[in-house]
Amino acid sequence: MRSVISRAKWAVPLALGAILLASACSSSSSKSTATTAAPATTASGSGGASSAKPLKVALILPSAKNDLSFSQSMYQALEGLKDKFNLQIAVTDNAYVVQDAANAIRQYASEGYNLVIAHGSQYGSTLQQLAPQFPKVSFAWGTAGSTFNQPNIFAYQIAANEGAYVQGYVAAMLSKSHTIGEIGPINVGDGQLYADGFKAGALAADPKANVRLTFTGSFSDVSLMANAAKAYIAGGADMLTGSAQAVVGAIGVAKSSNVAWFGNDADQSSLAPQQVVSSNVYDWTGILTQMLTAIDSGTLGGASYTATLGNGGMKIVFNSGYPLPANVQAQAQKLIDQITSGSLTVPQ
Repeated sequence: MRSVISRAKWAVPLALGAILLASACSSSSSKSTATTAAPATTASGSGGASSAKPLKVALILPSAKNDLSFSQSMYQALEGLKDKFNLQIAVTDNAYVVQDAANAIRQYASEGYNLVIAHGSQYGSTLQQLAPQFPKVSFAWGTAGSTFNQPNIFAYQIAANEGAYVQGYVAAMLSKSHTIGEIGPINVGDGQLYADGFKAGALAADPKANVRLTFTGSFSDVSLMANAAKAYIAGGADMLTGSAQAVVGAIGVAKSSNVAWFGNDADQSSLAPQQVVSSNVYDWTGILTQMLTAIDSGTLGGASYTATLGNGGMKIVFNSGYPLPANVQAQAQKLIDQITSGSLTVPQ
């Protein structure tokens, strides 16, 4: 395997400050390319062996690729498909400044990458402008469902409200103060869906619950998330949740205050082993497989995909280190089964 690592001039370091684990976040931005001489494999649904020529895929992330949140969920899924589709993967992470991300997207497209994935709802307008300029390159973005009617854009989203509903229901069952705090980045995309679903689940379990919601206005500002968590706890909240890569700040507050936390995007139990109850984990493997199979067969875009509890694009992972009562976990599983089967429709 040949690897080349170089600094990307557009990637700006994300100063996270003192957070829970140094391993949870990268200290600098980077553009890295890994070339793997993988054997020819059969792509799922492609009907034949993939070409010996690598498929070049670029991934632009708004935070560190090991952030235990939104960015890591996509990076891990893509890495997991490297051998199956003979991928040559390049990553630019910590591209939280949209213009920096736009520069990276343009450069990858001009270098002839087959697929450029812009993993963040903030990148949508950039792809809308750039895709027509590179008609032979496939682009993908999420979490939203619009392809902008472009034949070389794939769109993906996640029904985060489904997993959030289950976790909100559990939170209300566990809460003694009947006060629950939610912290989001910006009220768009899966962040909005998660917030709405969690509140709906909590109120379904306890109609009198006081579910408080704050959007910080930032995906990356750890201090804003931490301050919101402190305010909720001061106001009596004993259950907290949040989404976006900056939640490490809020999780740190939950841990130090011994307040229960419900994770989103990735399994966050390692950040607070005794406080994380469960995590709503995103798995983009299925959606990526469909995209890569389409590209392998000559389709460059024009499709939109949704990850759900039912199709395995999302799952609830319970933390074995949290003493969850058996009746509460049983109720959670019942809800998961009902949502999966379609007998329960989660509000949006």
